[in-house]
Amino acid sequence: MGTIVFVGAGSMAEAIIAGILTNEVMLAKDVYVMNKSDDERLAFMQKSYGVSLVCQNRNALREAELIVLATKPKDIQQAMCDISDAINDDAAVLSVIAGVSINTIENGLGTRPIARSMPNTSATIGKSASGVTMNASVNPHMRKRIFELLSSIGVVKEVEEDELHTVTALSGSGPAYVYYMVEAMEEAAIAKGLSNEVARELVIQTFEGAAAMLRQTGEEPELLRRNVTSPGGTTEAGLKALENRQFKETIQECINSAENRSRELGALS
Repeated sequence: MGTIVFVGAGSMAEAIIAGILTNEVMLAKDVYVMNKSDDERLAFMQKSYGVSLVCQNRNALREAELIVLATKPKDIQQAMCDISDAINDDAAVLSVIAGVSINTIENGLGTRPIARSMPNTSATIGKSASGVTMNASVNPHMRKRIFELLSSIGVVKEVEEDELHTVTALSGSGPAYVYYMVEAMEEAAIAKGLSNEVARELVIQTFEGAAAMLRQTGEEPELLRRNVTSPGGTTEAGLKALENRQFKETIQECINSAENRSRELGALS
């Protein structure tokens, strides 16, 4: 891929940059970053990853093959206004901004190849779960390039644009839900006397093992759960506590709330 410019230098931009550089999809010299007001953040990105800064080479915008929009949703209109006159007509756009539609981007940057994706911060270690959708202007060459980029940071699945709201709620925000559950499990274990170190290692391995079982066996999670649950045993007792607290309903409300917020953010952009 030719030059790529990241518009925005937040955690998602950093995660993707770390992933594509670690997996050698691109060279650092071909990756540019711009951020409207945080010079300290830009200096950090340059020092940490060896990327170039648009403020030091404005021509990078004109020469870029791909523009990655990675601002906060509230900043997208200003960001598009700032770059609309500087990018070339053939440049493709990949947005990783929650809720912002392809139509909104077309209104701001004109008719061009546009893709939307929602990776998560596990992109940093090449373990993201991303959904992607593209408009009709994305040709086979650019489609391949976008899939290569997103595949370098994890698993990517193509979905309809409206389904990206659910992807955002499920896997985009998903790592935070997992970390929250890890916090709760660790706190419970420590309260019962385990050391922080022992609790952390056991919880991490439990999550890794369960995920590997789902991946490698191909079995349904319900079956795997039943295989662990002996009648009258400890697992059954624990699961009953989750059922009494309406665990499934809580998770469903979590996903619904995040999806609704994604739609709200899109309506505001």
